[in-house]
Amino acid sequence: MRNHGGSRVSTYVYANDPILQAGVTSTLRMCAEVRLVAACGVDSAEVAVVVADALDEAVHRNLRAIQRGGVPRTMLVLGSLDETTVVAAAEAGVSGMIRRTDATRDNLVTQIKRIAAGGGAVPADLVGTLLDEVGYLQRRGGFPRRPDGAPLYEREIEVLRLVSEGFDTAAIADELCYSERTVKSVLHDVTTRLHLRNRTHAVAYAMREGLI
Repeated sequence: MRNHGGSRVSTYVYANDPILQAGVTSTLRMCAEVRLVAACGVDSAEVAVVVADALDEAVHRNLRAIQRGGVPRTMLVLGSLDETTVVAAAEAGVSGMIRRTDATRDNLVTQIKRIAAGGGAVPADLVGTLLDEVGYLQRRGGFPRRPDGAPLYEREIEVLRLVSEGFDTAAIADELCYSERTVKSVLHDVTTRLHLRNRTHAVAYAMREGLI
């Protein structure tokens, strides 16, 4: 059973890389505020801490599996965390995220306790991006979700659709109420994740998949 209201937060740590997992586990093991749970007891965890280099498809799968396992709140500790990642993490239902460079013992414990209590954690330099996204979603009337099994998020499909219609970066940013940097990040994420050469190749891919 979960220790609701207890002094120690039941925490499950997961990483595809055993070295990363061992590092965070070792950091938290001696913390009085945290009680680590093993994989066999993941359903008793209040918070799952997922450690990775970046928010890639493997991490998305791990998050879904952990969430299906009944862990109510998840936290990411990433080597790379930028504007696109913070929005994608929010879309994936993540409660908080920090960079690995900020993952000191005290900061990890602080964020785990905050998340367990129902709060969130986002690096200060990315809060503005998340607020911009919330405002955009309110104007658009909903939260963009990736269609089940589809390779692209709806925000990526929107951007690629405008690229296919001849919009340049500035025009796309204006149309979707994004910053130009966010548009570039979305396109970079698509081409990198799907191993595409450039935005033209990305548009061709989306058309071939029947997404635009």
